Amino acid sequence: MIGTVYQSTGLWYKVKLESGQFIECRLKGKLRLDDLKTTNPVAVGDSVNVEKDDSGKNLMITGVEKRHNYIIRSSPRHKAKNHIIGANLDQSLLVVSLKSPRTRLGFIDRFLVSCEMYHVPPIILFNKCDLYKAKEMAKFEELKALYESIGYPVHLVSAEEKEGLAIIKDIIADKVTLISGQSGVGKSSLLNALIDLDIKTKVVSGYNEKGQHTTTYATMYDIPEGGSIIDTPGIKMLGLINLEPEEVSHYFPEMRSLLNECKYQNCSHLTEPNCAIIDSFEKGEIAESRFIAYEVIYNEVKETNHWER
Repeated sequence: MIGTVYQSTGLWYKVKLESGQFIECRLKGKLRLDDLKTTNPVAVGDSVNVEKDDSGKNLMITGVEKRHNYIIRSSPRHKAKNHIIGANLDQSLLVVSLKSPRTRLGFIDRFLVSCEMYHVPPIILFNKCDLYKAKEMAKFEELKALYESIGYPVHLVSAEEKEGLAIIKDIIADKVTLISGQSGVGKSSLLNALIDLDIKTKVVSGYNEKGQHTTTYATMYDIPEGGSIIDTPGIKMLGLINLEPEEVSHYFPEMRSLLNECKYQNCSHLTEPNCAIIDSFEKGEIAESRFIAYEVIYNEVKETNHWER
């Protein structure tokens, strides 16, 4: 039988068969050894092969079909391993906020780099606009202009007040969408508003504006109008993997188009003379926040041992 993984708890997997029936499976033992570098050899969104075990009573996942894409990060609990957030995606929704809590731009840029690496078109949603005052709205307009100039769609929504949701419903219709973001930005509230779920939510701490996890396991939900959406636990840190220093600039679209104009083939785009990217940055054509994000990621990757990348 062929099915799609809708939930992974680490021990049990909820799978939707081609017939539409939902079943619970376990992983066939030897499958765990196929990819020792990931904490989850089977991810939500995977297309899997399911068979009955020798007793005929239990269902086992015996194989995973080739993924056409996925988003992966370094595991927050196991330094030597990686974690696949979701697989076989048409797009991703990155939910961020400028207030309660405030999402750092570095996190946004890291997520965009990850999407570029694995060919997942990203869309940025600024949530909680009902809390924004003039200062936050001005910042939103600035960031909207920045990211849209690079090619990333940006939308303003309020899950609490159900503002701006109509266009998001159109965006996710008939597609497999990963929804992600840091804890507390309102992913669960947004899902509740979009597809009438009953996911529990928690109030963000007023003391440190840090969110709490409300989603424990990645879970896929079908959208009544067609398509599906994968909800993921809130991300505190997004560690990039499978990346070499000289590749980082390839995943910044505003830099990628200038790579052939640098004097040196192995240019780091940080200190070299006659660097087209540095020149573009000094002219104000590349945003300072984006150049800083590039520099931070480049140096982080460079300082990581080659065998750990």
